[in-house]
Amino acid sequence: MNDIATTLKENTYKPVKITITLPTHAYFMSGIRDFTLSLIKNTTEFSEQWAYRFQSVVDELANNAIEHGSQPGEEIKITFIYNPNESIEIQVEDSGTGKDARKAEEIKKIVDQYIQQSVPMANIRGRGLAKIVHEWTDELEFIDKPEGGLKVKVVKYLTHVETEELKKSFVYSEDKTHILI
Repeated sequence: MNDIATTLKENTYKPVKITITLPTHAYFMSGIRDFTLSLIKNTTEFSEQWAYRFQSVVDELANNAIEHGSQPGEEIKITFIYNPNESIEIQVEDSGTGKDARKAEEIKKIVDQYIQQSVPMANIRGRGLAKIVHEWTDELEFIDKPEGGLKVKVVKYLTHVETEELKKSFVYSEDKTHILI
């Protein structure tokens, strides 16, 4: 295990906060994907499957911040907050200068429509927040920043992951009334 991973594991009860600021260019996304995967796999109690899921969540949020919330030449900020044995929180902030920048309430309303399926899912685009981010996190919050721009905050609790994985480990009978051991 490398020195950073060892240090993080030794500080078992202290939250770990890492913030990365990036230019609004998709070129940098492969590095963020790699960092997210490595961070989750090597420093948290989340499974490898969840590390890949968080990679997709961060990818979706950061790409939205780059594409919609910030104009070229601006920056986005990605913050990872790991609370050992409890949760991972991810925050992505844009500058609010993008051509498609919206307020928190507008984004929440759009996502809620997709979640409730009142918007047709025939489009290839526009489903990431509802079908990736919302489905794989326990909390999803959109916050207007006082200086302009949007912060999207997601939280996944480790106890929810353990419960989900336990439920999936059971095999049910065909009529769903009995668990097969």
